[in-house]
Amino acid sequence: MAKIDYKQAGVDIDAGNESVERIKQCVKETHTKNVLTGLGSFGSLFSLKDVLKNYDDPVLVQSIDGVGTKTIVANMAKKYENLGRDLFSATCNDIIVMGAKPLTFLDYIAFDKLSPSTVQELVSGMSKACCESNVSLVGGETAEMPNVYLKNEIDVVGIITGVVEKENIINGKDIVAGDKVYAINSSGLHTNGFSLARKILFDIGGFKIDDKPSQLQGASIGYELLQYHINYTNPIHKILDDGIHIKGMAHITGGGIIENIPRVLPDNLTVEIDTNSWNTPNIFNLIQETGSVDSLEMHRAFNMGVGIVIIGDKTIENKLQNVIQDYPTLTLSSIGDVVVGNEVKLLNL
Repeated sequence: MAKIDYKQAGVDIDAGNESVERIKQCVKETHTKNVLTGLGSFGSLFSLKDVLKNYDDPVLVQSIDGVGTKTIVANMAKKYENLGRDLFSATCNDIIVMGAKPLTFLDYIAFDKLSPSTVQELVSGMSKACCESNVSLVGGETAEMPNVYLKNEIDVVGIITGVVEKENIINGKDIVAGDKVYAINSSGLHTNGFSLARKILFDIGGFKIDDKPSQLQGASIGYELLQYHINYTNPIHKILDDGIHIKGMAHITGGGIIENIPRVLPDNLTVEIDTNSWNTPNIFNLIQETGSVDSLEMHRAFNMGVGIVIIGDKTIENKLQNVIQDYPTLTLSSIGDVVVGNEVKLLNL
């Protein structure tokens, strides 16, 4: 009987080892003195002694997320570094809206057939993003699973852990009718709505990844779709550190502003949003025109140019503007009001 090994069954151990070697240095660059383990440990050890000096009643905040079918677009373009940034941002933004400070990040990367160079690109993107927000990439998992994933398919998942002072948790409980709704821009689709976008642009529209339709003013389809998900950790914590009173925040992901803002509103309150009050990136106009998509559906499927929403009283607008102006890629818009009701109201659709 002929001998058989793991590689013949579809799993290349050598490729896994090569992947680890490729990412060691960029992962190490994210580590602070609080990280007590290196790459390859069974678990990750992170000392909380120094962190907890700044808290009286610390609460652990965690979130897990992926990047959806944006992986397919990354595969089409053969570009993966931004996908690593996307993963980190998607998780970070979910906890900073509660006032939490991110501390550690874990990743899971799976393939039908492992590609060490792709792993390197992905982790490089994560590591750079972690360093920018002073977060440690403390571990991860790389899996090769033929017959579970489709040919050339990639799956990525991230887990973020942070901490917030209990009395400073932002949960929307103090929001009242008359409060204002402010928005910080997105860079495009971020990591949501890609199944619809791909259906419209590639199947219905017949576009190729490198096509440059006139609506994008010189940019390619691939460039616009792969704009990385903005991480709002630094500006949001600058706002909080400045003592600006935020009553509620929402990370605008799947479901758009229609489904995400109500997650932080008290009962019997809703928002009235002027959809003309911020700049909508050209990629959304191209998608809507190509697919003849109803405006309401666009605002349910996509963020439409809004990455994060801040709710507070009218006195904080100038203070918010003073912080956001220090971040050249970000803009702040006043987009609506909190009102009595149960259904989000979109004006000027």
